[in-house]
Amino acid sequence: MAGQPQYEELMRQFSAFGAVKREMGRILPSDCPSGSAAVLTLLARHGDMRMSKLAELLAVDMSVTSRHAAHLAERGWIRRSPDPADKRGRILHLTPAGLAQLDELSERTCRMLAERLSDWSDDEVAQLSGLMARLRASFDDCRGAPHVFEGASHSASEETTRTPANT
Repeated sequence: MAGQPQYEELMRQFSAFGAVKREMGRILPSDCPSGSAAVLTLLARHGDMRMSKLAELLAVDMSVTSRHAAHLAERGWIRRSPDPADKRGRILHLTPAGLAQLDELSERTCRMLAERLSDWSDDEVAQLSGLMARLRASFDDCRGAPHVFEGASHSASEETTRTPANT
């Protein structure tokens, strides 16, 4: 098992990863922020779904999900229709224009990654992808589990404010 110095370095790398996310966000069109791109991606991956399911997958409040859906519907990238099982609910459908937008986003992202990782081998890219999938799965496995920082050298007040983002 890794020791504290390795986990501390991992926390620093997670904090620094923000620069990668910001760079990826810069390539998105101005009318398709990252939240909208996430909704399009989830609808393409999982198919039509209720707003409540989308909120769950995004791990955000229904009000945030509603704003994303309204933004996408205004652009014609999704269609909202009444849920036949419960007329109060809405089912979200990806439109052909939404699929085209998603294809454009994918092309931009792949082009940027190919450019930034041009000096990486195919094996290194595959290894990174596999490790990131494994990391995500590890966190999915422990959703809802309490997260406690185990640093006896920190005071109780530091313990509640210390996060990987501000380490």
